[in-house]
Amino acid sequence: MIKPEDQRIEIKCLEVKQPIGKFYIGVMKHDDLVKISYADIRRLEVGDEKREVEVYSGIQRELSTNRVKELGKYVNLVDATFPSSVILHIKEEDVEYDSDNNIMSLPFRDNVAKVLDGQHRIAGLEDFEGKASDFDVNVTIFIEMELEDQAIVFATINKTQTKVNKSLVADLFAFAKFRSPQKTCHNIVRALNQKEGSPFKDKIKILGTADDKEKETITQATFSEKLIDFLSKDPMDDRNTYKKGKTPDKFEGKELERRPLRNLFIEEKDGDIAKIMWEFFDAVQERWPDAWWKVEREMILNKSTGFLALMRFFKDAYVESEKTGFIVEKKYYKDLLNKSNLTDADFNRDNFLPGSGGQSKLYKQLVEECL
Repeated sequence: MIKPEDQRIEIKCLEVKQPIGKFYIGVMKHDDLVKISYADIRRLEVGDEKREVEVYSGIQRELSTNRVKELGKYVNLVDATFPSSVILHIKEEDVEYDSDNNIMSLPFRDNVAKVLDGQHRIAGLEDFEGKASDFDVNVTIFIEMELEDQAIVFATINKTQTKVNKSLVADLFAFAKFRSPQKTCHNIVRALNQKEGSPFKDKIKILGTADDKEKETITQATFSEKLIDFLSKDPMDDRNTYKKGKTPDKFEGKELERRPLRNLFIEEKDGDIAKIMWEFFDAVQERWPDAWWKVEREMILNKSTGFLALMRFFKDAYVESEKTGFIVEKKYYKDLLNKSNLTDADFNRDNFLPGSGGQSKLYKQLVEECL
């Protein structure tokens, strides 16, 4: 007699080859799908202190209770259908594939499949009242895909659906096996947020959700995206180059002026890039300490409006130093910022409206007064 833990299910599926690699498309009975993905679906309902870990391991948005209830009713309608594929990730150790007969064998237990897309449909199918054979589900199965690629697939398939937290995608690049602008900037942002004495200590919303609203004012994604712009013209192309075992090109001339941290990135001097950011923003927090550290609704310097304006000014100031590729010390920036007539109290919503308009106004004023 077969033990429950040794039970397996077989599904008909076809192998598909695309640039990302091989994956499989097949058909599963709905109750088999519910069973093998059960643990992952339950994790998505957890909202306790382990949620960040579950985000890493589940690569998912939280379940919407209302959406699940709607789909639980929908699946019992006479014309119910889920024509689009549910996307799963399964570990290689759990998969046996017979390529001659196009049969995939999987363990019949509740911790096999991670759901990359389709979690609400699966949860809704738990309420299906018909026979197992009455509701098949087409599935796309990725085998042993590294987390970096899972993040890319997740972001791509969800970009036209519920908005995906950009900081989640940025954070997942930490799991990449290969070097990339995304991974470098993620690591730099994390380090600046954690290091004692950093002008960003505990100020960054990791995964885009504030744990401490009294301190955290800048999202990880906002910081990462702007920093990436200083070192890469095409981050995905650079990432692809590294995955091929090659090194992207350095920049020079005008291109290097536009992306002045490029060559430090290519030389893998990530610590220098972090130190360059540290020196500039250390000057900022010394010049306007209240505006930088105090978290008040009306103040904008330590939020995206002020931060993005400061990053634009940083690039100009750094290039102006004529020390591109080297660490420029805080004193240089402090001397520039001391030329400004702005006081801590000036960095408010009345003077600089939140958004691109306020960013541009602050950036232009800093350039006019300091450079």
